[in-house]
Amino acid sequence: MKHYIEKVLKFATVWSVFLLIASVMLQIFARFFLEKAPPWTEEVSRLFFIFSVAFAAPLALKSNYYIQLDVFYNRLKTQWQKRINTTILAVVLVLFIVFTIGAFKFTVMGFAEHSPSMGIKMGIAFSSMLILGLAMCYFLSLKLIRQIENPKA
Repeated sequence: MKHYIEKVLKFATVWSVFLLIASVMLQIFARFFLEKAPPWTEEVSRLFFIFSVAFAAPLALKSNYYIQLDVFYNRLKTQWQKRINTTILAVVLVLFIVFTIGAFKFTVMGFAEHSPSMGIKMGIAFSSMLILGLAMCYFLSLKLIRQIENPKA
């Protein structure tokens, strides 16, 4: 299951970034070579950017590709480092659970609205937050379980 979720997130990240680049290139082309640029290109670029972040952030968390300030952390005993790691993972997981609940409500409400230039339901755009929350909760849970089961590692 874990590898399937990772593959889906990687695939979605690559396609979101590719489509972001394509939409920006279309904007540039239209502004220089067409009489009028399509009005939806700005909104679709923003949407692809948001989705690329939503798909990539959980992968960064899973692989520890985020910034850490460890000047004081490295001075602590190993036992305290593990306690801090467990506490941080638990707190962040709780925050993302709250975030995901709010994102679900927000996404459901968004299906009543339509995008001004693209005409799609805004619930589709808002679902990026739900995807981010669910994926972050999944990878945070795996990390927390691993940390609790193997506190000496």
